[in-house]
Amino acid sequence: MAKTYNSMIPSIEQRESGWIHMQERLAQAPLVAPLPAVTISRQYGCEGHLLAQRLKTLLEEASGHPWGLFDKALLDRVSTDEPFSRQFLSHLGDESHAQDILRSHFGYLTQNDAYAALVKHLVQIATAGSAIIVGHGGAIVCQHLSSCRHFRLEGSLAFRARTLARRLGVPQEEAEHLVRTRSRLRERFIKECLHEDITETRWFDAVFNNERLGVEAIAQACLRVVLEGSQGRPVPAAELGQAAAR
Repeated sequence: MAKTYNSMIPSIEQRESGWIHMQERLAQAPLVAPLPAVTISRQYGCEGHLLAQRLKTLLEEASGHPWGLFDKALLDRVSTDEPFSRQFLSHLGDESHAQDILRSHFGYLTQNDAYAALVKHLVQIATAGSAIIVGHGGAIVCQHLSSCRHFRLEGSLAFRARTLARRLGVPQEEAEHLVRTRSRLRERFIKECLHEDITETRWFDAVFNNERLGVEAIAQACLRVVLEGSQGRPVPAAELGQAAAR
């Protein structure tokens, strides 16, 4: 039986449980300044979620702190479930800071109220740090946060269709049709909401060819970029969780 795309991603309950566990660990940890945040953009069919999961593990090992992984399902839950949203936002500090960023840089943001609410939460998540955000135009929305690093995965149509066909268990032709249609929809949605082109390389610290490099190599390269810090000074892994607090 063919899989759905969402079935390849851990359940929303599992990710929500992971986030709650992360908050409990942070509450018991010594108070430090926020760690960086990461956004991951990808062409449809690239291994964005696998990269996010591997990078999360590497960053937790390097920093000694938990990192949250925020993809479509969890971000949608945060922005639409009012009780959960209140619980979530109570851990992220001043909401007005996110609003100020959006007004300063995206006063024209969007006519889509649901997406506008999601973007507000996305900025708060990135500002709080220790977060990996997958999709949703995060590289554009968080472009003006100096502590945020932005990465993108790309690959040929044939590679993305082949990868998707293998992961979903569907014929190559069906996977290619999915890649073509979903790619256009994603890019058009971001352009209509943010009035920017998410495919432009200027948004990203690094763009990787997922066809030439596997998840492990890309994750290790992303880790090195994050470890360098916002001033370009190499930051040893042992210092990652303390550098911002000094």
